[in-house]
Amino acid sequence: MEHIKIENRFWDREMETLSRKEIEKIQLERLQAIVKYCYERVPFYTKRLDDAGVKPEDIRALEDIERIPPTTKADLTANYPYGLFAVPRKEVVRIHASSGTTGKPTVVGYTRKDLDTWSECVARVATMAGATDEDVAQISFGYGLFTGALGLHYGLEKIGASVVPISSGNTEKQVMVMKDFGTTALIATPSYGLYMTEVARDMGIKREDLKLRLGIFGSEGCTPEMRAQIEENIGIFVSDNYGMSELIGPGVSGECLYREGLHFAEDHFLPEIVDPDTLERKAHGEKGELIVTTLTKQAFPLLRYRTKDITRLNYETCKCGRTHARMDKTTGRSDDMLKIKGVNVFPSQIESVIMGLDKISPHYQLIVRREGFSDTLEVVVELADASVLERYSELEALQKQVRSKLHVVLGLDTKVSLVEPRTIERFQGKAKRIVDLRKK
Repeated sequence: MEHIKIENRFWDREMETLSRKEIEKIQLERLQAIVKYCYERVPFYTKRLDDAGVKPEDIRALEDIERIPPTTKADLTANYPYGLFAVPRKEVVRIHASSGTTGKPTVVGYTRKDLDTWSECVARVATMAGATDEDVAQISFGYGLFTGALGLHYGLEKIGASVVPISSGNTEKQVMVMKDFGTTALIATPSYGLYMTEVARDMGIKREDLKLRLGIFGSEGCTPEMRAQIEENIGIFVSDNYGMSELIGPGVSGECLYREGLHFAEDHFLPEIVDPDTLERKAHGEKGELIVTTLTKQAFPLLRYRTKDITRLNYETCKCGRTHARMDKTTGRSDDMLKIKGVNVFPSQIESVIMGLDKISPHYQLIVRREGFSDTLEVVVELADASVLERYSELEALQKQVRSKLHVVLGLDTKVSLVEPRTIERFQGKAKRIVDLRKK
């Protein structure tokens, strides 16, 4: 966007511009230390490594990490709530947890040093996105056990921004505060950011009435098409960042102003890309599942955690001057992937099609059903203008267009339903796009 100058701002220039050799030296030293730390302090890892015939002293090179069996979400669930903590509970000064929408939540803990590390990582991500101590940052994530709100809160405070901890919900008030407080940076999920632009329009507030210049979005995927839609609606520069509660929360990686991949904090996290089925390491530049080892966590360290996110890594130096690996935007989680008639389908593929069409709003829902012995997919899309429903020929042509473009991208024929504006549910947090009726 023209109102944000491309500048090489760094939070920690020295660390963010180390040579590959220097980065790998730090990683190996910290990997060796964290494996020993986990082996000595976490009974789960003592047994896991013993069963694999691996001792901490066997880790002599970065490649030796492959000898360690991956840690999975199931392992965390089996050790709920504190079984994987590496410090006594009295040293844990903060406890967060995942949403737990499909069962017990994943519980994570932080020592005081962990919180300092977390704030440092988020400060790095916020700075590379373009945030400064001049910003008024409105955090529209829900506060609570979710790591997103407090993670961004302390990181933005660390760089000196004025933080407005409004939380999520009451969208009209959000927009009022945004206008009255002179908010310059919005922190939210991209789908909620998009919804806020609708509400602002309904309230008669134009983009020139706001001082917004920057969106730091996360917690869910944001396709380039959705990003373009949000930027067009309210005239801001949208930056994406990546993280998850199990690893630390937000701050694992983030986009700089060139937006050519998300810079990994490789001094704190060691990323690998593997085949999600065989777990064999992929060659540099190949796409696969992201596995991450935390290198500096004290309370809740993880060795080779399977994120289930599909991406790839780029180790070339970015135009911004940062040298840490860059990860592509995730194309989806391997466990969010739908398999329809033998075809792998990610919601992000469908979103990229919908966002690029005229007369279609950016809101959609995917309905999966079981018919006979195979699964079917229905894509429900909102119209931008309800009057199209009164013109049958135009409606039919638009439906065929959406169906045709989806077929080209997916290689699959899907049912497409066009519905009235504002009939698909809006979400203040992570959007729930998939309605799975196979279990009912």
